[in-house]
Amino acid sequence: MEFKVAVLSGDGIGPEVTRESIKILEAIGSRFGHTFNLQTGDVGGCSIDKNGVAITDETLDDILKCDSVLFGAVGGPKWDVTSENERPENGILRIRKELDLFSNIRPVKVYKDLVYASPLKPEIVDDVDFIIIRELTSGLYFGEPKKRWNSEDGIRESVDTLYYNENEIERVLRVGFELAMGREKKLHSLDKMNVMATSRLWREVATELSEEYPEVELIHMLADNAAMQLVTNPKIFDVIVTENTFGDMLSDEAAVIGGSMGLLPSASLSSVPGKQKKTLGLYEPIHGSAPDIAGQNIANPIASILSTSMMLRWSFGLNEESDLIDNSVDAILSEGYRTIDIAKENEKSLSTSEIGDLISNKINY
Repeated sequence: MEFKVAVLSGDGIGPEVTRESIKILEAIGSRFGHTFNLQTGDVGGCSIDKNGVAITDETLDDILKCDSVLFGAVGGPKWDVTSENERPENGILRIRKELDLFSNIRPVKVYKDLVYASPLKPEIVDDVDFIIIRELTSGLYFGEPKKRWNSEDGIRESVDTLYYNENEIERVLRVGFELAMGREKKLHSLDKMNVMATSRLWREVATELSEEYPEVELIHMLADNAAMQLVTNPKIFDVIVTENTFGDMLSDEAAVIGGSMGLLPSASLSSVPGKQKKTLGLYEPIHGSAPDIAGQNIANPIASILSTSMMLRWSFGLNEESDLIDNSVDAILSEGYRTIDIAKENEKSLSTSEIGDLISNKINY
């Protein structure tokens, strides 16, 4: 089979970890007879340097001709002084909006061989395995008006707008229900209905939609309570769904449970996964550009590689190939191979490219 993939490596360690994901695609292609045609492009700070904008119209046009997007990372202190109107993060925000990537899915898994790496006690994190679904194209980050000004008496003021309509809420909740149907049939819907009008609408729509999924246990939970449960009793969760801002914060909190952000992938999708043969998506590691370690070949590429696995499963329907990548990652971790972020004190660590080679060799074995 033949697929066209847009590759946007971005800034910092983005190119380094994405390079290993391309290595994995080549291994999968070789073993299964697939062809992955790669369309590369600039995004984030490197695009600002070259083109003056975080992503060009031409790059967006190229993306729209592809079957999926493999994304690295954007940003860094170099661009912190950039105009508020053009920051590196604007590139991925524009992609999300243009491609209507309304749901972000982040699996959170604690590997048995890496329980020691978690900041939480082993008995709390052992066997933790859940998914966080975040609404991605509406809410506080996109609402208008969004502006800053000085009042007549010189006081600095600003406003952001939190807006949702029922259609935006319903479609991301449906992703949650569908994924819950394939797992333990338990869905936690997070909101702040005690103080926020949008959250009261969110809970209302969730309750209505639950009638279509009588097999799924719907559990409403306040987002601040969920933040506490994530670090005291994360095993209660299987599938979580929430709005944009809560999802942004809580998924980052959940990311440290496994010991390193370098282990956790994500997918941003334009439709409910599994409801059609192919789903347009953007796949990226959840970590940032980490400019402090960029260029040193020490970044953990596993999150990017697992994002590639998610791409094969959800955008291309290649479940066997995706399983092989996941199992290969499990295997090299079980055999004791580590990057510096998950290595024990005085334990040998491998480079970014060495980890990529090990996983690639497992696929080709």
